[in-house]
Amino acid sequence: MASSTLSEARRLTRPAFVKPPSDKSFPAAVHTDGSTLPRTTELPSDTPVQISDVVTWVREFRLFVLDGECRTGSQYAAFGRMDSAPLHGHPDEEVVREFANNLLAAHGHTLPSAVALDVGLLSASGGGTNGWAVVEANMAWFANCYASDPGHALDVVLRAAGPRSRLAARDRGFCRYLKDA
Repeated sequence: MASSTLSEARRLTRPAFVKPPSDKSFPAAVHTDGSTLPRTTELPSDTPVQISDVVTWVREFRLFVLDGECRTGSQYAAFGRMDSAPLHGHPDEEVVREFANNLLAAHGHTLPSAVALDVGLLSASGGGTNGWAVVEANMAWFANCYASDPGHALDVVLRAAGPRSRLAARDRGFCRYLKDA
């Protein structure tokens, strides 16, 4: 996934997945080209977006991560359709946890201390699968817990949405400060 602007995304001449990185100012979706992206005065041309090639996810999982540890999670989709099931006891639990643990060991320092991390199994173009990958990282306080253990998900949400006075130093770089606040 590449970071860009809405202006650049509107110039796309190929199908691509486009989404705003930190809000829901327009729906994340696959667009046939840049002409199908929203054109409103509320979305200036320098609005940040993320652009990705179109892929097919066999299964997608949401993991609630606190201090580099997956506290709970669940499958939330299969082939792009809602299909939630708890991670605990899921046939893919061991491989999902192994992928997440390796990812967090190598790159966890680049994430907030409390985050909802989506990972998935990619479909190969000729059939079968093509390995595990990160779908995206989400603000935990804004993320649906699907079939995750709600108590463990709440621990992550409460850290992510906690008061500024209890903000860990490592999380300060992820904060947006409002001008009027």
